[in-house]
Amino acid sequence: MVSPLISPKPLKLPGAHVVVTGGSSGIGKCIAIECYKQGAFITLIARDENKLLQTKKEIEKYSVNDKQVVLCISVDVSKDYEQVENVLKQAQEKLGPVDLLVNCAGTSVTGKFEDIEVNSFERLMAVNYLGSVYPSRAVISTMKERRMGRIVFVSSQAGQLGLFGYTAYSPTKFALRGLAEALQMEVKPYNIYVTVAYPPDTDTPGFAEESKTKPLETKLISET
Repeated sequence: MVSPLISPKPLKLPGAHVVVTGGSSGIGKCIAIECYKQGAFITLIARDENKLLQTKKEIEKYSVNDKQVVLCISVDVSKDYEQVENVLKQAQEKLGPVDLLVNCAGTSVTGKFEDIEVNSFERLMAVNYLGSVYPSRAVISTMKERRMGRIVFVSSQAGQLGLFGYTAYSPTKFALRGLAEALQMEVKPYNIYVTVAYPPDTDTPGFAEESKTKPLETKLISET
């Protein structure tokens, strides 16, 4: 399910600068490919430099003109806001202002509440929530100046309904909805639109890793 908080006009992707965090695999990678197929310039942001370079080669196969560029930036979007701000500034100097930011960086831990390590709650909130706050904060001023832009937050169906085994994960995805709704109220006068995506279980490397430790109860609920 994708929830546009306000219905905007379709974004014209040919020539647009699209930034995708968590763009080296999974949903982020697929979004980057689809945008590139429509003529966008892509900035991929993720931690693993080798994965980024592999994904860059794969995406470049879908070019529709010889001017398109795929820029790779290796950075942890959840740790240091100033670093995130600096790399996005560099990306905009190379490919122009960000037209569309897709916040896909995320991770998951499943287990019963009392079995999950306390630091996992902190880590998931940093990656899944602050990892979307920081890139969005870094591009919003330019978007407001230009009076145009789109920001997408990739939440989860576990961000609409708390589920057994997701006591560390669900709250971080609920937080994205609150952020998106409040932010949309602020940026609406500037012709900036915010979208929240709520994907279900999706066949990605992250989901495969999560499934290794998923409680039986969680699997049975998810399968319905």
